[in-house]
Formats: sequence, C-alpha cells, structure tokens
Amino acid sequence: MSVRKDASGRRSVEVEIEVPGTPEEVWQTIATGPGISSWFVPTEVEERDGVPVAVTSHFGPGMDAVASVTEWDPPRRFAADGQALGPKAPPVATEWIVEARSGGTCVVRVIHSLFASSDEWDDQLESFESGWATFFRILHLYLTHFRGQRCSAFRVMSVVSEPPSKAWDTLTGPLNVAGATPGQQWRTSAAPRLSGIVEPTGAGVPSHTLLLRVDEPAPGIVSVFAHAGGHQVYVGMDFFLYGDGAAAAVARDEPLWHAWMNEQFPPVSNLSSV
Repeated sequence: MSVRKDASGRRSVEVEIEVPGTPEEVWQTIATGPGISSWFVPTEVEERDGVPVAVTSHFGPGMDAVASVTEWDPPRRFAADGQALGPKAPPVATEWIVEARSGGTCVVRVIHSLFASSDEWDDQLESFESGWATFFRILHLYLTHFRGQRCSAFRVMSVVSEPPSKAWDTLTGPLNVAGATPGQQWRTSAAPRLSGIVEPTGAGVPSHTLLLRVDEPAPGIVSVFAHAGGHQVYVGMDFFLYGDGAAAAVARDEPLWHAWMNEQFPPVSNLSSV
C-alpha cells in the first residue's frame, strides 16, 4: 500500500475489512473496551460524564498506547489522536468508520494520518497495513463465530536471534501444525492440550502466521506467529478464548503455555543472543 498525500501535507494509509454483523454489533466490537479486547490487545475506553475521552491499549509490560478521543458518532465513526511515531514525529490521528452493507455485513475502515512536509515517516505509516492484517482476520473470525461473547485472553512470547524459518519450525512442530493447510483438523502432540481447525489467514497477513479456531481448552481463536523485528525474531501465540468456561481455562492453562514456550525457547538463550 502506498501512502496517500494531499496538498495540505496530510499523509495517510487506509485499511478495511468486511465483517458480518449489524452496525450496532460491529460498533460494540471496535469501540468498547471489552469488544476491542476480544480480538486485539487488552484495551480500556475511559469515559467522562458518559462520553469516551481516551482509549488505552496494552501491548505488553511498559508498552501502553494512549489515544485521546476527538470525535464520537456511534455507531458510525470515531476518531482519536495518538502518540507520535518517534521523538520528533508529528502525532498520528486515527479514524474508525463503520459502513453498513446489504446482506447483514459492514465494512470496518481504519485510517491513520499525520501532517508532514517530507516522506520521513511514510515507512512507519505503511507498517500499519501489515500490522492490522492479522488482527482484522481475528476480528472477522470473532464476529463470525463468537459475536457478543466476552473474551479471556493471554499472550505467550519469546524473543530469539535465530532465523524466522527456524523459529517457526521449533514453534509449530510440537503444536502439530507444521505445514498445516486451511480446513485441516489438528491436535497438539507435544504441547498443552489444544485442538481445532486451521483457518485461512487472508491477504496481507505476514508469512509465518497461522490462525487456529479451537475447541479445546475452550472455544476460541489462537494466532501463532514468528515475525522478524530488526535483528530479533518475536515468536509467540495470542489466545482469545470465549464463553462461560474461558476464564477458568485461561487460569488453568496460561502458566502451562508460558512454561512450554520457555522450554522451546529458553530465556537464558534469548538473553545471551541480544
């Protein structure tokens, strides 16, 4: 995707996906804390006198992103100003739009923009497209199979220096999904209990990514990934579990998965490679 530019100096990128649901259902999923947390990262929407004023997304320890809500028009549109891409970068404005389509679907569109006189920040703007691709697929799966259900989620992740392909083999082999194709049923062989069906990833999703719709240990979605970032590779799994048994499943299995990840990618090795 190329960055759009206009005469005012505004530079922007736009990503969209068509999802099932009414505008009200989709709005609840993209514009409330529980809804966003059901397919993205843990998020809170702060209100003042009943009006949303800030959105805080927790990407990890010490990695909070806070955006101030500037416009709020449910169930159609909201906008927020967030943090800059760097110390000297202009702030990034984000706009979310929900458009109803015939047949019981909606288009969700997100636009990131900033004002700049050069292309210095274009690469970072373009990175938003690949960043949203996987999470938008999870959003589609959530609205298709688990719409309206509360979510219990967690992430297990390691950082390694080995090539992404090697890290991917180490991760997917014990999960019994190495070489898996969409529609394939599977069950873990040398990892904590997990089973389900492989889902298509869709266009724009980075390589070394799998999306799994699971039935054990609870109904949900698991994203498996090994992505390069600089000289490191981030290897991990995002668990989104739904329904009445989800919280108990997370309480029971999250420690098992952290221990399993440390066995596959020992922390001592990770530290010595940085």
